[in-house]
Amino acid sequence: MGQKILLLASVVLMFVAAGCVERQLTINTEPQGGLVFLNDEEIGIAPITIGFSWYGNYSVRVTKDDYQTLNTNRILKAPLHDKFPIDFFAEIVWPGKIVNSYDWTFKLEEYKIADRETLLKQAEELKELTKYELK
Repeated sequence: MGQKILLLASVVLMFVAAGCVERQLTINTEPQGGLVFLNDEEIGIAPITIGFSWYGNYSVRVTKDDYQTLNTNRILKAPLHDKFPIDFFAEIVWPGKIVNSYDWTFKLEEYKIADRETLLKQAEELKELTKYELK
């Protein structure tokens, strides 16, 4: 009887004292202040730190006045302790808190309006290219 109570107390203590894994992603833009979207969901103005629950491919869009919109993808790779079956021990059995932090920085390009001569030259080049394709 005493062994059963000790075993039950050990199991309860294991779950009460169990650790957790906290996942954080910080996104910066150069210059700061870009509006950030992850997988088409607005998350806020950079620099911003968010929690996340899954690893994999993320679609990233950053907009800022007077800068070109940035559309790209980034992959978050899971560390070893966040892969099966080790993740069970990291999230349930390990007594401490594990923090996985990732930082992404995106450089924004200034929006430049092309001058008239450049636009005319590009139009002529395009006209020449399409002239042969239309025949």
